[in-house]
Amino acid sequence: KNGLLVKSLVPLAYDVFNARITLINNLKKLLKVVCVHACSCCNEIHVGHVGHPFRSCRGQNANVRKGLHAWTSATVDDIVLSVEAFHLYDRLGKRIPHEERFSIPRIPAVVELCIQAGVNLREFPTKRRRKPVIRIGKKEFVDADESELPDPVPEVPEKPLLTEIPDSEIVAPSDEDDVAWLGEETLQAWEKMRGGAKRLMKMYPVRVCGYCPEVHVGASGHKAQNCGAHKHQQRNGQHGWQSAVLDDLIPPRYVWHVPDVNGLPLQRELRNFYGQAPAVVEICIQAGAVVPDEYKSTMRLDVGIPSDVKEAEMVI
Repeated sequence: KNGLLVKSLVPLAYDVFNARITLINNLKKLLKVVCVHACSCCNEIHVGHVGHPFRSCRGQNANVRKGLHAWTSATVDDIVLSVEAFHLYDRLGKRIPHEERFSIPRIPAVVELCIQAGVNLREFPTKRRRKPVIRIGKKEFVDADESELPDPVPEVPEKPLLTEIPDSEIVAPSDEDDVAWLGEETLQAWEKMRGGAKRLMKMYPVRVCGYCPEVHVGASGHKAQNCGAHKHQQRNGQHGWQSAVLDDLIPPRYVWHVPDVNGLPLQRELRNFYGQAPAVVEICIQAGAVVPDEYKSTMRLDVGIPSDVKEAEMVI
C-alpha cells in the first residue's frame, strides 16, 4: 500500500518466475514422450495413448458427433492455460480506462505478479519507489520527494532469469531414467510456482471478475468494458471485481487419471470409478514421478476399478 517492494519477497518472485519457465521448457520435452490429446472442438484434453471415450464435448458440431471428442495432438498452451492481465507501469496509479485497453500490453498474469513483486524485465518497465507514498485521502496520494536521494544503482538480479527454449531446440529425454527425473523436476516446478504465487498473492492483491475469467493484478480492477459473460449488457460490459484465489491465477486444468498407462484405455461404462488430477500432475506421473499426497484423493487411487462392465454392475 505504501508503494515499496517487500524486500523479503523479491527472491520468491524470482523463484516463481524461473519455476514457470522451467515448467514450460520441461513440458515441451515431456510432450515428446508422453501422449497428450486435445479436442479440436472444445477445450478438453486427455493424457494417454488414446483419447478418452466420454461423450462430454460441447463444441462445434457436437450433436453430429454425439458428444464424442475430436482428438488431436496437444501443445503446452493446451496444458498450461495462459491467463493474461494488463501490465501496470505503476501499480498504485490510476485505473486503466476503457479507451486505453489496446495501448497497454497484456502479459501472463503470473509474470505480472512477479514483476510487481520485484522481478525486473527490460521489456516491461515498472515504477520502483524508494520512499513510501504520502496519503492525502483514502484513495489519493502523492509521491514523496526523492530528489535528495543518490541516483539509483542498477540492481543485479539475485538470481539469473531463465528463458524459454525454442521449439526447434527441444531434445527428447534419452531413456526412462531421464524421463522419470524430468517428471519429478517438472512436478517440483509446478508446486514451486503455485506455492510461491500463493504467498505473493497475500501481499500483492489479485482481482478476478465474478462473471468471467478476466484477471487483474492490482488493488482495484481495470475499467475496460470487455466482459462478455451472462447479462453483460446490463453492466455495460463492466467487470464485477472480487478477490482472486490461486486457481484463478493458475488454473489446474483437471483431466481424467489413467490407472494403467500400458493397460486398457478408459471405458465409458466405468466412468464413475476413475479419478482426476491436474494435467501437469498427470503428465509427470505417467512420466514416472511419485504421486503427491495432496492429489491422491482426487485421483481416487484407493478405489478398486472393475475389470469389466459385469463386475461394475455387481458393485453395491
